[in-house]
Amino acid sequence: MVSRGLFYFVTAILFLAGILLIGYQRVTFDIPFVPSDERQIWTVEARVEFEPKDNAATEVVLALPAVQPGFTQLEQTTASLGYGVNYVKKDGSNFVEWTKRNPQGLQIVYYRADILVDKSATASSMIVPALVQSTEPEPYATAMAEIARVATSRSSGPYSFATQVIHELNQESELTSLLFSKYKRSELLTNILQVGKVHARTVGVLELKDGRRNQKLHNYVAVFNGSEYKIFNPTTGKTGLEQDQMIWNDNGNSLLDISGGHNALVRFTTINHPVSAVEAGERKANIDIAAGEELVPFSLSALPLDEQSLFKGLLLLPIGVVIVVFLRVIVGIKTSGTFMPVLIAMSFLETSLWFGLIGFVSIVGVGLIVRSWLSRLNLLLVARISAVIITVIGLIGFISFFTFKIGLTEGVKITFFPMIILSWTIERMSILWEEEGYKEVLKQGGGSLFVAVVAYLSMSSVFIQHFTYNFLGLQLILLSLVLIMGNYTGFRLSELKRFKPLANQINLYQNGDEKIHESVRLKDELNALKSDPHNVYRKWKNEAQESIDNSKDHQ
Repeated sequence: MVSRGLFYFVTAILFLAGILLIGYQRVTFDIPFVPSDERQIWTVEARVEFEPKDNAATEVVLALPAVQPGFTQLEQTTASLGYGVNYVKKDGSNFVEWTKRNPQGLQIVYYRADILVDKSATASSMIVPALVQSTEPEPYATAMAEIARVATSRSSGPYSFATQVIHELNQESELTSLLFSKYKRSELLTNILQVGKVHARTVGVLELKDGRRNQKLHNYVAVFNGSEYKIFNPTTGKTGLEQDQMIWNDNGNSLLDISGGHNALVRFTTINHPVSAVEAGERKANIDIAAGEELVPFSLSALPLDEQSLFKGLLLLPIGVVIVVFLRVIVGIKTSGTFMPVLIAMSFLETSLWFGLIGFVSIVGVGLIVRSWLSRLNLLLVARISAVIITVIGLIGFISFFTFKIGLTEGVKITFFPMIILSWTIERMSILWEEEGYKEVLKQGGGSLFVAVVAYLSMSSVFIQHFTYNFLGLQLILLSLVLIMGNYTGFRLSELKRFKPLANQINLYQNGDEKIHESVRLKDELNALKSDPHNVYRKWKNEAQESIDNSKDHQ
């Protein structure tokens, strides 16, 4: 006999393990609780074209997307016929190298990356640039120093200094006209910030527009305050990036370096395609596993598709089982067979609810008629059940053929009904009819259909199907709930109606002395019995003996 303490301990462990497993899958693989959640994946393609030099080996180096908050790179590929491809990392940045011995004619190579919009991504490859001594020639150096002096007097830190420099550059003056004649705006802003002893660098920003072709990078400026930084638009002074912008190169390296070629051009194409959050989480986890991180992939997606489809249906069975246990043990609904309603509900998932109900009632009704005729033949049990099975199969075949001929294709799916279970259900109902009458048959048959419908409505829920398939920890939680309900020994909810008159009497009527309610007296006696059972029992025994003696004396 297992102690109650051990039972509740094991049940609590199962429940807690299920919760932890669900939390692990939610955090590690970013699986959403709501099945309709979607994630955005941007496919970005860089098209590099150039003209090679005569009889010269060519090397093309393209900077790859930076690691940045809000984005996670899932996959990268290249298309370059006849080129050697190598991915390298240097100076904190990633690059792809194409090499070829002797290319001829216009050359085009492609780089493609799938990038996930990921709010949980916080890593960054951005590093703080070193301050360099200005080597700009005159009069440009003096003009930069003057703008830096004015901005310094009107600012209190690196960010406000950058804002004031942008403000000064937007003013039409001799200084700005002189500087813009030699420098681009982003380059000029970076140089002035360096003059003002502010760490800054130019970064290339790509706009993510669905279906946009032939895009170029926009030059923004990263301004640092210690290890933190902000991205500034060098024209407007606005800080931060929009949701449809990402940093392509962030460490001051050039976007494209080429040797053995000239007239190089880089253009970007961006396409947006939403995917389910489950697929996005799995692809993100695969990246971590490929990188060598120790992740335990508690996911059925690693199985072949046939097995995935099988388990997707099997994992719904515990939901129906929990419903059956609750309705039978707690509510007290009678069913024909223990888990026959769950199997019928699984059949309803393949057919439709209404057609499944009609088919089930029709098969069981005709089966009961055939079974009543077989009972008059005094057949042995095995032969009788075999005859019922053959009859059920014939009925299912007839219904499928007839409904298909009249255009109701749903009728063909009635073959998913569990034939053996239906045959045994007909046998039990027939025996029950003979022993208890048709009312008990209707009660148990109706209870079975009610439980089957409730189980079907639960298992057909998109939310429950999503949860059972993607969060395996739910099975442990369901197991703990079944154990808890299996330990219940109180009244069923359906039995409370039977005891309602007794409860009303206890609440309304008092005992003989008309001073206290009977319910209060019973509670007092129960408390006394718990506190001192031996003496109370002895007292009751003496009172009962005195009552017997008094009745004898009166006789």
